Amino acid sequence: MNNISTYQTAFVNYLQNYIEERHPKNLYDPVNYILDLGGKRLRPVLTLLACDCFDGDYNKAMDAALSVEVFHNFSLVHDDIMDDAPLRRGKETVHEKWDINTGILSGDVMLIMAYQLFENYKPETFQALAKVFSKTAIEVCEGQQSDVDFETRNDVTIDEYLKMIEYKTAVLVGGAMKMGAIVAETSKDNQDAIYDFGRNLGIAFQLQDDYLDAFGNPETFGKQVGGDIIENKKTYLYLKAMEFATDEDKVNLLKWFSSQPENPQEKLEVITQIFTKSGAKDATKKAVEDYTEKAFGILKLLNISDEKKQMLKQFGLWLMTRNV
Repeated sequence: MNNISTYQTAFVNYLQNYIEERHPKNLYDPVNYILDLGGKRLRPVLTLLACDCFDGDYNKAMDAALSVEVFHNFSLVHDDIMDDAPLRRGKETVHEKWDINTGILSGDVMLIMAYQLFENYKPETFQALAKVFSKTAIEVCEGQQSDVDFETRNDVTIDEYLKMIEYKTAVLVGGAMKMGAIVAETSKDNQDAIYDFGRNLGIAFQLQDDYLDAFGNPETFGKQVGGDIIENKKTYLYLKAMEFATDEDKVNLLKWFSSQPENPQEKLEVITQIFTKSGAKDATKKAVEDYTEKAFGILKLLNISDEKKQMLKQFGLWLMTRNV
């Protein structure tokens, strides 16, 4: 079994061969730009890792991994438009570098390109991959819509929020791993278990992202720190603060989260202080740990070697403690 850097290097090399000049340039240059921006390559690496875990040739999972990465970046292009985000991985977002219409259309073609990559597999594998991918893609859209709806609601519950991030983020992590298992042609039980492992890791990953959005280092985080707060997103931090904070701080939270002040820095400072003072900051870190441990519990169900289980566990621990 290989280490994570081996999968990352192999995937990036494969991706670079996929990125090529296509015409019309105004459609495909933004596609190449977002794919070449870097990032953690978390999801495609998990596809390769899962394939390898079940004794498959991870090189045969490259197109499935690439499909996951193209789809993920398609969703980022459209998310950035919806959030009016200026930065992605420390660089201009596609709609800022080009324009909104280009961002929409380039995102659209990426979704089609993601499906197209399944054509490189035999029919039964194509069908199995497409089934997981379609279900996952629909759930990602459902999660995104819930995320948008929550911005104008003051009654979002913790359970609703966790379901939203499960769909918006976690199902793609689970789906990426299940697709690797499908390419490896392992048992249905293994496919389902690795999906659940990835789904729980994905929830932990998003909760850690919520935490880093408020408390991360802008030099390593790669996105605008405080973006969720500026956009009035009801993250886990916010919901826990509303649960734990004093009545005065709750009033303050509601006031700040129903406004768009001219000086967003003041808003960030007030809100992060409330997150810390209320205990929401610590509660979010605890939730990251809990979902990571839940993922680790699923490893017992996998019919793989202890060495491979340990590799998966190390990956989960990295996610839990990351600062990017």
